[in-house]
Amino acid sequence: MGRRDSKFIFMAVFSISLIAFGFIVDTPEEILHGIVRILVESDILISDYIGIGGIGAAFVNSGLLTLIFTMLLHKLEINFNGPAFASLFIVAGFALFGKNLFNVWFIVLGVYLYARFHKDKFSKYIYIALFGTTLAPIVTEIILNTSLPMHTRLPLGLFTGMSIGFLLPPLSTYLLRVHQGFNLYNIGFTGGLIGTIYVSVFKSYGLLPNSRVIWTTGNNALLGIFLAVLFFIMIALGIFMDRNIKHSYKNILGYSGRLVSDFVLLEGFGPSLVNMGICGLIGTIYIVIIGGDLNGPTIGGIFTIVGFGGFGKHPKNILPIFAGVFLGSITKIWGINDPSIQLAALFGTALAPIAGEFGWYFGVLAGFLHSSVVLNVGVLHEGLNLYNNGFAAGIVAAFLVPIIQAFRKDESDEA
Repeated sequence: MGRRDSKFIFMAVFSISLIAFGFIVDTPEEILHGIVRILVESDILISDYIGIGGIGAAFVNSGLLTLIFTMLLHKLEINFNGPAFASLFIVAGFALFGKNLFNVWFIVLGVYLYARFHKDKFSKYIYIALFGTTLAPIVTEIILNTSLPMHTRLPLGLFTGMSIGFLLPPLSTYLLRVHQGFNLYNIGFTGGLIGTIYVSVFKSYGLLPNSRVIWTTGNNALLGIFLAVLFFIMIALGIFMDRNIKHSYKNILGYSGRLVSDFVLLEGFGPSLVNMGICGLIGTIYIVIIGGDLNGPTIGGIFTIVGFGGFGKHPKNILPIFAGVFLGSITKIWGINDPSIQLAALFGTALAPIAGEFGWYFGVLAGFLHSSVVLNVGVLHEGLNLYNNGFAAGIVAAFLVPIIQAFRKDESDEA
């Protein structure tokens, strides 16, 4: 069995485990009913699919969508390296609160049309397509939740989704320069800008999305056990795959994480799996320690950390971000276990490269700033960009990094 096949099998088994967990906790009838609700209800932030359709339906939706995209990457003969794991795990995570079996395909189709327009292979843009489903809620909102007649909202939703997908490749490439790779969620930054433009236009025609917060509690024991088993298996599997795991993992901890840091390509699949599992445990333990809630959105954040554990994140560069958000809770007006702040800590690890490149103290500062910025940018896109933290992280990185670099340059000049 080749290395590519083993990585593909891992992702397929991971996807199936999510589906199996769904059927363990709920009946097929409950799952079917729940998935229907997930498909037709609004996906605007924050829409916890566990609260909308139940635990079983949420995890089946996540597992099926991740499995389909895994099969697509395999069909396109994509090497399952860091970007593949990051994009698939982020799909798995957000398929628990915002992405579903209906709303993602319009944006994917738009990216495909962009590739065809430029006579390029779709595989060149597949990661942009997967990450770009951050704006999938716009499709659901237009087609299923506006008062327009169906003969208007259906083509409008179709056109909107495809046009977003068509715009994502050139914009995401250009906007990477703004934060210089210090925001791991570059598509979230891009999606925030696109979402701001589109929402502004729709609002000028009186099409206003209704804000909502669906946030479930009381499932920490069940979901915590499932996550712990999942991450310990990943760690054990990674150790089994690499006999020189200590050396390889030490190397991973030495990378800044700045885009592009493909740990799978640099150090191998085994050490990356260990790192992914450890990062997942850190995220889970953090939520439990602060008295937070394991639910669709927070597990989405944890899965995202796990995915990027193969593509830029490791304990040394994510812990300062957690510390910065926690420090903010001591001095600011919100609590550390407020829903938005739980997500700010988890998804704020998009700024991990700042800690990795410039030191833990700047990571703490980045997390501290991020916890404030993220609470104020969502209004620009009205919650229709699922990677709101990626949008905020792009702003923080674009603001903070040039300042850090300027002072470091002055210090080096004086020396």
